[in-house]
Amino acid sequence: MESVNKLPRWLAVGLAFPLIIFNAWVLLQVVDYFQPLVSIVVAAILLAFVLDYPIRFFQKQGVNRNLAIGGVLLLSVVIVVALGMTLVPRILEQLDELTRLLPIWIESGTQQLQDLQQWAATQELPANFSSLLTQIIDKLSNQVQNFTGKILNLAVDTIGTFVNVLLTVVLTIYLVFNGQSVWDGIFLWFPPHIGTKVRQLLREDFHNYFIGQATVGAVLAVALILVFLVVKVPLALLFGSVIGFFALFPFGTGIGITIVSLLIGLKNLWLGVEVLVFSVAVDQINANFIAPRLLGSLTGLNPFWVVISLLLGVKLGGVLGLLLAIPFASFVKDVADSWREGELTEKIVSTEDAL
Repeated sequence: MESVNKLPRWLAVGLAFPLIIFNAWVLLQVVDYFQPLVSIVVAAILLAFVLDYPIRFFQKQGVNRNLAIGGVLLLSVVIVVALGMTLVPRILEQLDELTRLLPIWIESGTQQLQDLQQWAATQELPANFSSLLTQIIDKLSNQVQNFTGKILNLAVDTIGTFVNVLLTVVLTIYLVFNGQSVWDGIFLWFPPHIGTKVRQLLREDFHNYFIGQATVGAVLAVALILVFLVVKVPLALLFGSVIGFFALFPFGTGIGITIVSLLIGLKNLWLGVEVLVFSVAVDQINANFIAPRLLGSLTGLNPFWVVISLLLGVKLGGVLGLLLAIPFASFVKDVADSWREGELTEKIVSTEDAL
């Protein structure tokens, strides 16, 4: 260490960078080798983390922890069973219906395009929508078909076999009961002042993202489903749920609204415009009145790093990596900020001064 400290800073960083890249590559190979075990463990940790939030809430109300755990687990089972018997089959049914209706909607969109082109010709307008919009429709249909296929494959890959589901459930229950001791054992390897700070930042960042963002996405999905039912949008449950799912990710709400509006616009142009207007209005209400109270400052990340994090998350872990990218990037940023401000080295410095 003394010889490394004597090196110029630029040379030390230059030597450290390839070592970091190599270690990251080795870690990815290990993760890939132990799949699907890693995905099961990560999913169980996330589920246990989410369940810990209502458990702590009941504990603050004076409920015994074991009783709070039992109540939350029982409530979770009831919710999962209820969703599995009502919403999930309906959403999958509408997804299958979308794949059957899409060719008809594309044909309708083409006809609307031709009518628009004829109107432009009668008005002697120098407009040629055919080539441009035809390309857009073709790309959109291909993307939607790929997306629906990926969603179905994702459902199969994520759910997997009965054994994987059972392992995830068992591991989640174990972590709910004994997760505290597991984390205590892990953080014992860190110096006390570093372990305490890192643990606090980890909980805050993942709590803010998963609890807050999931709540905001659920509120947005419910509100849009109700609006779509009133406006008589076809496949309202599916489209509202899709936009709510996209809301889990930064910049995702706008992408989801655009996709849904374009799809509805293929069937009926003016209905697509209504969907766009109502969706943007509901999203703005949600973003300006509900989200600030639930999220506060979500990550503090620069939008540039948000995009980079999402791209890396998708590349490394697919949808699971996409879910973990933002809170993990926020955690790394907070640790780096704490390190720069001396919060992770104060006790080391003070010990050296005492010596």
